[in-house]
Amino acid sequence: MFQMIGRVGVSLLVATFFNASLAADVDPASQPVPLRDVSWPAYGATPGGTHFSRASQITPANVGELEVQWIHRSGDYREANDDGEQRLAQSSLQVTPIVVDERLYYCSPFGRVFALDASSGEELWSFDPGVDTDVEPWLLHCRGVSSWQSGKTGYCEHRIVYGTADARLIALDAQTGRPCTDFGTLGEVDTSHGLSKHQPLEYGITSPPAILGDMVITGGMVLDNQRLDVPAGVVRAYDIRTGALRWSWNPVAPGVSPRNEDGTWVSGTTNVWSMISVDEARDLVFLPTGNTAADYYGGNRNGMDHYSSSLVALRGSTGEVVWHFQFVHHDIWDYDTPAQPTLIDLPLGDELIPAVVQVTKMGLTFVLNRETGKPLWPVEERPVPQSGAVAGEILSPTQPFPTHIPELLAQPFDLERAWGLTPVDRGSCESRLATLKHGGLYTPPSEQGTLYFPSSMGGNNWGSPALDPDTGVMVVYTSRAPGFIKLIPREECGPEVGEQQRGSPYCLQRGLVMSPLGIPCSEPPWGTLDAIDLVQGRILWSVPLGTTRNSAPFPFWWIDGLPGIGAPMVTASGLVFSGISNDHKLYAFDLADGRQLWSGKLPTAGNALPMTYQLAGDGQQYVVIAAGGHWSGGSPAGDYLIAFGLPRE
Repeated sequence: MFQMIGRVGVSLLVATFFNASLAADVDPASQPVPLRDVSWPAYGATPGGTHFSRASQITPANVGELEVQWIHRSGDYREANDDGEQRLAQSSLQVTPIVVDERLYYCSPFGRVFALDASSGEELWSFDPGVDTDVEPWLLHCRGVSSWQSGKTGYCEHRIVYGTADARLIALDAQTGRPCTDFGTLGEVDTSHGLSKHQPLEYGITSPPAILGDMVITGGMVLDNQRLDVPAGVVRAYDIRTGALRWSWNPVAPGVSPRNEDGTWVSGTTNVWSMISVDEARDLVFLPTGNTAADYYGGNRNGMDHYSSSLVALRGSTGEVVWHFQFVHHDIWDYDTPAQPTLIDLPLGDELIPAVVQVTKMGLTFVLNRETGKPLWPVEERPVPQSGAVAGEILSPTQPFPTHIPELLAQPFDLERAWGLTPVDRGSCESRLATLKHGGLYTPPSEQGTLYFPSSMGGNNWGSPALDPDTGVMVVYTSRAPGFIKLIPREECGPEVGEQQRGSPYCLQRGLVMSPLGIPCSEPPWGTLDAIDLVQGRILWSVPLGTTRNSAPFPFWWIDGLPGIGAPMVTASGLVFSGISNDHKLYAFDLADGRQLWSGKLPTAGNALPMTYQLAGDGQQYVVIAAGGHWSGGSPAGDYLIAFGLPRE
């Protein structure tokens, strides 16, 4: 069911530029290395988040032979439960391991860290920080750990650093798993220090910190849909050895003090919950910022969203703002910047430009000069819908649209696309869609209810993109299911409403627009992998990702392309690997044309970013994915870390 839209590749001139760029100023981890020794030293493979590996033992010709090599189970997972007093959703395993010096390191949803032999999966050590696991799963997850090496040997000269759901930054000795006691207080730094008073579930660290020289840099997850004065979204850099604070940046508007009179951080600022990228050669830190509270009403923000839903570049040595580019003005749709900024050198005319690529929940891709923040190709400010907003709201008359990279979602949503498995199902969807206001992308939330396309799931979310630095081809997962937003006046906001937005005049209901049979009210596919040639500015192919085999009753197993969270990874041999949060398989596609070449069964959904590495010791290439389900989908909770490889001789 895939649609061939074009041919992968760029012109000979462009290819020459890309090959030349490998010898230029790029991440060392993305340069050619002996094929028997290819690691995955950071969450996104490189400090610039390419999701790309030069491991090439597994090719389009032999990928069909992949089989399970080993499985590690942490024991850390939770089924959904409701004891009558407290209801807790299931856990979610979103981690991507790293591999350094033939050891694999990863964290569980409960905050435990494990070191494994990367060849056998044998557990070498584990560390338990003692996180309270009796909390909701949107906070109780850990996407990864980070590695720092001094270049010397000895205790804590190689450190594994990560954040916890209860806001601790922890440094461990990579060899033994024991805390590095010279870091902070006995190996820990309390990152909640200086924040305004808050409940424990309102602030935590869910993404791996960035490493820049001898600093570890982290943001935090803020529960920004409950009240206006949520904890500050401050980003901080700490000394990797001592844990001392080196600098901090609280994203208040220019000219506004970042601290209160009592020294605490000004609350309600936008946070950085996703992955941070760094360019060490240019001393730059790239922050994908979230949306300012309250997510879906901004009438009383008073300029607090100056840095909201943006990409912000800081000077790495000082934390000072170098530039920022806002993707959504006055964001009242929760279209925060979800994915790690991706660093690549792109040829433009006779120049090789240091670029940063940012995908968005809107399905729009922006490509900026990472030194200046200026778009590489024109970005237009276009008029957007201005009618239907609630009383007190302030709308931006225009929003930015890139002109070179095609939009991944056709706008406006065509109400004639209402779809159902049966005539009754379709009729229900038509009636539901007809009740919602819709004028295209950026139609404001309303009391009547607004069609929300794409929803806050995207478009693109935290799992994308993957980028081949040799060809400039980017692969992203795109969710295509319609959603709805409905604002409810404060006097009608009962305790059953999940998103209270306290301090604003409205609470909120939202979700996907679903048929009575529980499927999206739009024609499938509801989720695709899309390949884009960045330099030529065209979509090369688009294929459905996932099937309803594990999420729908028989006989409705035939639908291809699911909504959810997908995270692709690409290899130098021309392969794309991805799982998805509502399917029980890991897939391999041909980067050249999007053909599915292989799928491997998983015990539950693998919605994390897969990774790969090739070891010097046994010459074997492994593809590893975490399969643990997701609280938003229909797949059971699990704790599986699974390594695939070619049959051993």
